[in-house]
Amino acid sequence: MGSEKNVWFMPDEGEPHKRTWMAFGAHRRIWGNKLIPEVQQNLALIARTITVFEPVSMLVRREDFATARQLVGKEIELIICPLDDLWMRDTGPVFVITENGEKAGVNFNFNGWGKKQDYDRDAEVAGFVATNAGAQRIQTKLVLEGGGIEVDGQGTAIITESCVLNSNRNPDVSKSVCEAELRKLLGLKKIVWLPGIKGKDITDGHTDFYARFVKPGIVVAGYDPDPKSFDHAVTKRHLEILRAATDAEGRKLEVFVLEAPSTVREKFLNDDFAAGYINFYVCNGAVIAPEFGDLTTDLAAKQTLQRLFPERKVIQINIDGIAAGGGGIHCTTQQEPLV
Repeated sequence: MGSEKNVWFMPDEGEPHKRTWMAFGAHRRIWGNKLIPEVQQNLALIARTITVFEPVSMLVRREDFATARQLVGKEIELIICPLDDLWMRDTGPVFVITENGEKAGVNFNFNGWGKKQDYDRDAEVAGFVATNAGAQRIQTKLVLEGGGIEVDGQGTAIITESCVLNSNRNPDVSKSVCEAELRKLLGLKKIVWLPGIKGKDITDGHTDFYARFVKPGIVVAGYDPDPKSFDHAVTKRHLEILRAATDAEGRKLEVFVLEAPSTVREKFLNDDFAAGYINFYVCNGAVIAPEFGDLTTDLAAKQTLQRLFPERKVIQINIDGIAAGGGGIHCTTQQEPLV
């Protein structure tokens, strides 16, 4: 990043990882008795799939340790930690590095997506993970979540206004003040702002359900073709913005589209079910992506991702329990970059 060797910047997710952090944190008071077994199995499946390609460290409550060990096997490191929930993308630190080889974890003050859910324990996770990773800790006054930030590692970010500029996170913080702080913390030169949508899901519209960088200059974005869906107009507008946007280097973004499934398996279907392919996770040598039982869009998503990530193996897995809670694979993970 420029001539300064000691400037912090957030690497692209596709850069080499030291490991993936996860949390075996589904709680009955949040998820209910019906979903808990499925969600725990989904978390274990994600962890076991990733650990073929890179180490996984998973936080777990003391009382859930035996269950977690039985489900994840011996390969995954389990670390006892108090938890409210499982969303490591949002509760964990956002790792940044310097060209000199330093590493830090930024604590973005998780507040339960605008105090929508209990978060006292999860508010401590960012610091806990940074310490366990042997990384410096960077504090900020901004309140946001890792799922709201997507970067290309070369100074460009895509961020949804509905999250970061929401009064339930950052009241009285202007876009310019927010931009200045994010530029400093994450080594950004340009932010492409997407409107997102407030109040329709617990996150208020995280970026990682709408648009992801494949590499600098190339973006894959979600589109919901159902006119009855609240995401139809939003995703249509996002595509317009992204196709007209340039990155920090002045390149026009090349945008590929992943269309949402028209049908999903009904077993765990509810109003919160998050059916979209954008919430995939890029780890060392692989892309871990969801499938929903729609043979047409499942296949189209896999083929597009394989074309965009030719050096990686694209693996689709069933995470319907987690989707029923409004999240996806990316939401459950946080990469620690290799320095």
